[in-house]
Amino acid sequence: MLRSVRLAAALLLLAGPALAQSKLTVAAYGGVWDSHLREKVFPDFEKKHNVKIDYVAGNSTDTLAKLQAQKANQVIDVAIVDDGPMYQAIQLGFCGKIDGLPIADLYDSARYKDDKAVGIGLVATGLMYNTKVYKEKGWAAPGSWNDLKDAKTKKAVIIPPINNTYGLYTLLMFARMNGGGEKNIEPGFKVMTTEVNPNVLVYEPSPGKMTELFQSGQGLLAVWGSARVQSFANTGFPVDFVYPKEGAVTLLASACPVAKTNVSPHASEFVKALLEPALQLVLLKEYGYGPVSKKVVVPPELGKMAPVGERAAKLINPDWDTINAQREDWTKRWNREVER
Repeated sequence: MLRSVRLAAALLLLAGPALAQSKLTVAAYGGVWDSHLREKVFPDFEKKHNVKIDYVAGNSTDTLAKLQAQKANQVIDVAIVDDGPMYQAIQLGFCGKIDGLPIADLYDSARYKDDKAVGIGLVATGLMYNTKVYKEKGWAAPGSWNDLKDAKTKKAVIIPPINNTYGLYTLLMFARMNGGGEKNIEPGFKVMTTEVNPNVLVYEPSPGKMTELFQSGQGLLAVWGSARVQSFANTGFPVDFVYPKEGAVTLLASACPVAKTNVSPHASEFVKALLEPALQLVLLKEYGYGPVSKKVVVPPELGKMAPVGERAAKLINPDWDTINAQREDWTKRWNREVER
């Protein structure tokens, strides 16, 4: 009897490590992303893979900064950031190759070099406005990036800062619209400092704060992504997304398994889980993301704001190699001249 008890105890000890729940640290956007992932993605994945997911919320540049700070001992297993910071993360060696990526199922626009990252959702960067207030005041809906300069919305415009992709794209669009672009940003700074800045209530990076400012009536017009606006509209608040006539800019929400010596075997699996058609539909419904999987059939009622079909085809695709080579200098200049 004693021998049997000892044998059973030994077997339990041997089985312990295999049965123990492992941990996966995912760094991604805050706000509704946090809550929806916890509710609709994590539970099934944790159960299927016997893993506990730790979530680290922050904007894309926050996550990139964490990867840089932790490069000697990476804590993050999966990073979900915008395409610009993702190009930087790959260049800096922070992303590992995704094992078993379903290449045949993906649109080419979702792929990165050597499959060290993948797009998980297509977002359009344009304008958000309070439809109720505009209607009450008899104002026409905004239709141009130049509406950010209209005096009627003085101190009611909200734009994220330049360390956020939406703020960067605002600068870039005004440069493009005034004879410049990625290789000549000067016209963009001129318009931002002299014509847009007087209308800006705040350069706000927090999605939660952005929605609060609209709910309080302080914000009436903003630069934001179709996904963020869709999520906000889903709460019942009267906002709509505008594809400006000069063009909306592509933002590709992207994911990569972080390269490190003790890489989690679940990192690539989590990235691939985000590409499953059922989850792509969740991302479309809850966030307004245009699907990156060819297997997704978009129901008409879910494609109201998302960049799908012709809207996706018309998006402006920025030159990230040129942008990232100058982004640090642009940021310093923005902080001196725009957000003074």
